[in-house]
Amino acid sequence: MNNRRKLVIALGAGALAAPFGSFAQQQPVRIRRIGILLATSASDPEWPRRIGALTEALRALGWAEGKNLAIELRHAEGKPEQLPALAAELVQANVDVIVTQGAQPINAARKATSIIPIVMAQSGNAVESGFVANLAHPGGNVTGLTLVSIEQVVKRLQLIKDFSP
Repeated sequence: MNNRRKLVIALGAGALAAPFGSFAQQQPVRIRRIGILLATSASDPEWPRRIGALTEALRALGWAEGKNLAIELRHAEGKPEQLPALAAELVQANVDVIVTQGAQPINAARKATSIIPIVMAQSGNAVESGFVANLAHPGGNVTGLTLVSIEQVVKRLQLIKDFSP
């Protein structure tokens, strides 16, 4: 091969390979934001343990504060009248999800947003309270755990009947 052909081949290969180099560039890591809305006081000794368990579980899944995760924690300090303003703060902070427990914080979060997903860490009867349409298909932006519901009672009785005839 002569030098001119080598040059044309080298330039062609370089032109073809150039776009692939740009694919390797790292995109900036998007920080996901979790808003936690609590009715309790920040001094409640139970919450650091629970938040610690949540962050540890998230870390095991590859989500770490300061790396790709931020947690926005709001406490109503036992004053339910503060919940709507705190829920609005979380919406203004543009969190990706709101985690809460109990009827009053869930209601405050529901009134603050119909777009941001709301995860109930615990609630009474979520269907009867109107938080979800039904357990199989919650509908809306609220999902999570419920402790008491007619569907669960019926299922528990069915399981007891199946295990001990």
